[in-house]
Amino acid sequence: MSHAAVLSHTTPQAKPLLFHAPTWTVEAVSALFELPFTDLMFRAQEALRANFDPSAIQRSTLLSIKTGNCSEDCGYCSQSKRYQTGLDAQPLLSTEEVLAAAQAAKEQGAGRFCMGAAWRGPKEKDLPAVMEMVRAVKALGLETCVTLGILKDGQAEQLKTAGLDYYNHNLDTAPEFYGDVVTTHTYQDRLDTLQNVRGAGLKVCSGGIVGMGETRQHRVGLIAKLASLDPPPESVPINNLVPIPGTPLAGSEQIDIFEFARTIAAARITMPRSYVRLSAGREQMSAAEQALCFLAGANSIFYGDHLLTTSNPQMDRDNALFENLGLHGV
Repeated sequence: MSHAAVLSHTTPQAKPLLFHAPTWTVEAVSALFELPFTDLMFRAQEALRANFDPSAIQRSTLLSIKTGNCSEDCGYCSQSKRYQTGLDAQPLLSTEEVLAAAQAAKEQGAGRFCMGAAWRGPKEKDLPAVMEMVRAVKALGLETCVTLGILKDGQAEQLKTAGLDYYNHNLDTAPEFYGDVVTTHTYQDRLDTLQNVRGAGLKVCSGGIVGMGETRQHRVGLIAKLASLDPPPESVPINNLVPIPGTPLAGSEQIDIFEFARTIAAARITMPRSYVRLSAGREQMSAAEQALCFLAGANSIFYGDHLLTTSNPQMDRDNALFENLGLHGV
């Protein structure tokens, strides 16, 4: 039996919905990766077009509200205090600084504003300031998202009361490879935070990073784990590792663009109603490579000059790319 079936129109206005099996097994996702490339792209486009306007790209802007001095040892991250990366640590920004950045993002066309803090997890004394930022950004009419690390019981509910829409907490990679990347917290810690976020009624943003030295089977495992969350994340960022000097993964070999596109396509097919975001690593991609990722089903990007600590394509470059491809931002 196929893992996807399209429901026909019931009214002239209704969009067909693409349903997927309740649980995508590792074997089923592996079979997707093994498809001929053109067949996989076709399947991904079917899933995209059944659930979204294929020319619409959701745009988010990401701001680091507290930078560096993180206690964790994530091997890809410049913000860990364990690594010498030359990063200048910055304390928590003021609400006024965050609001100014959010206003600028809105004027430049972003629909969602994401705020990231380099913590293992927020302390109770930190939450009031973050909640004030969320309220201020929400008042601008933007969707709000934060990524603050591991949440304790009750913290997701507090963020929800402030008007938070999304909480980002990536699974990073497959469970069996996770210990090769991070040792200071566990995969279960991440799953527990996602459960807390769901329990508070927040939307989930969770994806992973490819190009960290993992195998294809690890990429399969990541997608299978994300797709089997109940329900799957509403937003799925797929990051292409940006190797940062001073981190343990600085010497990682760049992943083949076709393998990266396969990963995006597998995310699109297994999570057809989720936004799949082409995230970190776009700065290193050509226009043609980014177009391939959109063909594979990506329908969201980070929009702006910077991510948390790495550069991002300039807005003018993105606007020119959208014009060439006939895409429009939402």
